[in-house]
Amino acid sequence: MGTSATANGGVSFWYSTIGLPTPRRPLDGSAEADVCIVGGGYTGLWTAYYLKKADPSLRITVLEQRFCGYGASGRNGGWLYNGFAGRGVFARRYGKPGAIAMQQAMNGAVDEVIAVCAAEGIDADIAKGGMMEVARTPAQLERLGAYVENEHSFGETGLELLSPAEAAARIGVAGTLGATWTPHGARIQPAKLVVGLARVVEAMGVSVYESTAVQEIVPGGSGAPAKAVTAQGTVSARFVLRATEGFTSALRGERRSWLPMNSSMVVTEPLPEAFWEAVGWSGRETLGDMAHAYMYAQRTADDRIALGGRGVPYRFGSRTDNDGLTAQKTVDQLRAILVDFFPAAADARIDHAWSGVLGVPRDWCSTVELDPATGLGLAGGYVGSGVTTTNLAARTLRDLVLRESAPAGSGDTGLTALPWVNHRVRRWEPEPLRWIGVHGMYAAYHAADRQERGGRATTSPIARVADVVSGRH
Repeated sequence: MGTSATANGGVSFWYSTIGLPTPRRPLDGSAEADVCIVGGGYTGLWTAYYLKKADPSLRITVLEQRFCGYGASGRNGGWLYNGFAGRGVFARRYGKPGAIAMQQAMNGAVDEVIAVCAAEGIDADIAKGGMMEVARTPAQLERLGAYVENEHSFGETGLELLSPAEAAARIGVAGTLGATWTPHGARIQPAKLVVGLARVVEAMGVSVYESTAVQEIVPGGSGAPAKAVTAQGTVSARFVLRATEGFTSALRGERRSWLPMNSSMVVTEPLPEAFWEAVGWSGRETLGDMAHAYMYAQRTADDRIALGGRGVPYRFGSRTDNDGLTAQKTVDQLRAILVDFFPAAADARIDHAWSGVLGVPRDWCSTVELDPATGLGLAGGYVGSGVTTTNLAARTLRDLVLRESAPAGSGDTGLTALPWVNHRVRRWEPEPLRWIGVHGMYAAYHAADRQERGGRATTSPIARVADVVSGRH
C-alpha cells in the first residue's frame, strides 16, 4: 500500500476518475421558456427528464451556476436508498398512512432510478446490494432494536435484524454487536449518474446553460411570467422551479431558507484481494452506523472504500466550500473512523478527500412545492438523503406542473397527494444564532457518542436534548 500525497478538493474523487465535464455554453441574453429550472443537479435534471418525456413540446431551460453536478449530485456518498428526511414529522402532522405511502414511493424510486439508467444507457456503477447499518456500542444496539420496530410499523418488513455473526457474514466491521439490512439500497458512482442525466436531457431537446448563476427568482402573477434573473440575461417562464439544495442561500432573499450543511469524504487506494477476503463486502452493500454523528461508506467499483462524515458541519453566514477543499483535521478524523471500522486498512493510503453541502430545512423535512398563482416551485431539503429522493421529487414536480398546464386529471400518478407536497417550514435563525446552534448541536452529538463508547447502555441524554433543540425529531 502506497504513501503518495492525498488529493484534496478538485470537486470530488468521483470526477477525478472520469474527468470534469466539458463546459456547456452560458446563457447569452434573455430568453423565454415554458419551464425554467434553476440548478443542474439531480433534482433539476430528473425534473427536466420527466417533464420532457411527458410532454416533448415543452420548452425547458436549465440554468446551472457552474456545471451540471458541481454540487452534492457529484460529491455524495453514492447511496441510492429508500430513506427520506422527515418521515416521523410527516406522520405526526399529516397522519401515518400518508407517511407510509411516501415510504412505499421511496422504495419504488430506488428501482426507478436503476430502470431509467438501464433504459437510457447511463452506466453509473450501480450494484443493488441493499443497505446495512451497524451498532457497535450497547446504546447503539438499543437504538437499533427500536429502529427495526419503528421501520416495521411503517410497513418496512423487508428490513432484517442481523446478529453479530450474520452481520460479519456480509461486512466484517470490527466490534459489531448487531446490524440491520434492507434490500432497498444500491451503490452508485454519483458523478457518472449526473453526467449521464445531463447528456440524456440535452439530447431530448432541453436547453442546458452552465456558468450561469441565478441571482434572484421573481414570482409571476396576473398574466406575467415568473423570472430567473442572471447577469447574462433573464429567463421568463410560466413556471420557475428552484432545485438548488445546499446552494439555495446564495439566491436573493433565501439566506435563511435552507442551511448548507457540510459533509466530507475520503477514499482509499484500491485495496488488495486479501483485505476483501477478510472483510467480505461481496454484496456491495452501502454501509452506515447508529452513531449520532454517523458515518456512511461504500465499496467502489474499483475496490476502494469511500467513507464520509460531518467534519466541519457549517460555515458562518451559510458560506459554501471552495471546490471541495477539506481541512486536514477532517481528513484525519475520517481516516480514524476508517481504521476503527476496518483495522486491516490501517496502512491503506487515502487517495482523495473532498467536501460538499447538503440542504437542511429548519424542521429537517424534505419538501416539494408549486404555487400556481406565482408560477414558482421548488424541491429539496433532502438532509443528505437526496440521491433517491430527487427522483421522487422530480416526478412529483412533473405532476404538479402538468396538473396546471394540462386537462384536469391527465397523467396524475397520485404523487401530488403525498404529505411532503406544499409542506411549509419556518426559516432558520439569523447569525450568529445559526452558527452557534449547529456547532453546538454537533458538539453535543460527538459528546454523546463519546459517552456511549465509554460503556453507557442507553442513548445519552445529551443526544436526546440535542434532537429536541435542533428540531430533528
